[in-house]
Amino acid sequence: MANEAQPCPCALGDQFDYKALGNEIQIEHIKAYISKPKTSTDKAIIIVQDVYGWELPNTRYFADLLASHGYIAVVGDFFTGKSPWDPSYDRKDFFNWLETRPANKAYIEAEVIMKYLKEQCQAKNIGVIGFCWGGIVTHYLMLKYPELKAGVAFYGLVREECDKYNLLNPTLFIFGENDPIIPLEQVRSLDEKLKENSKADYKVKIFPNQTHGFAHRKKEDINPDDKPYILEARKDMLEWLNKYIN
Repeated sequence: MANEAQPCPCALGDQFDYKALGNEIQIEHIKAYISKPKTSTDKAIIIVQDVYGWELPNTRYFADLLASHGYIAVVGDFFTGKSPWDPSYDRKDFFNWLETRPANKAYIEAEVIMKYLKEQCQAKNIGVIGFCWGGIVTHYLMLKYPELKAGVAFYGLVREECDKYNLLNPTLFIFGENDPIIPLEQVRSLDEKLKENSKADYKVKIFPNQTHGFAHRKKEDINPDDKPYILEARKDMLEWLNKYIN
């Protein structure tokens, strides 16, 4: 999520003054936020937080958005009680902080949430989305779990040496053209390697003039130039999930 050229996390951006509609619950060792649609459904989405944690109102907004479109949505605390990144922290400490929260180990929490959705919510069709650090987690999960019918990774790029192109199910990757954390050449390389290796459907989409976090950390009403792209990215997410989770 960060690299040697810019050893710091993304800026917090606009924190939504949003009052969530769902509820906080406990799923085994994980605290979580759950939002449910008004009618019963067997469709569910796991939402993986960014470095700012599971309590960020911006992320809970997406859970409520997905619930309004017919999905049970769960934002789990994938840091399992460890503190999220705080903008007041010293940037030079970021890599050490991140090493204690490895994205490639988040499958442990994902499995707990999947079990809950299947057993307690009777979910039969499950997908996953994630932002920033959670976008990286989403990519990893889509390499590991065939039961995840679709994934949407927002501005998360796997840089570790691993077999990262053999997607098991359709995955949408969303990036910003002016992301200072994820260079465009790395995004294009991902697209090329997926084209060569992925048997599952995928799409890599780059949004013009957008920076890291644009789809969930910018308020569209106070960023008029960015608003069309913010709304388009959210629409793309919903259309991708609706296409493959049914």
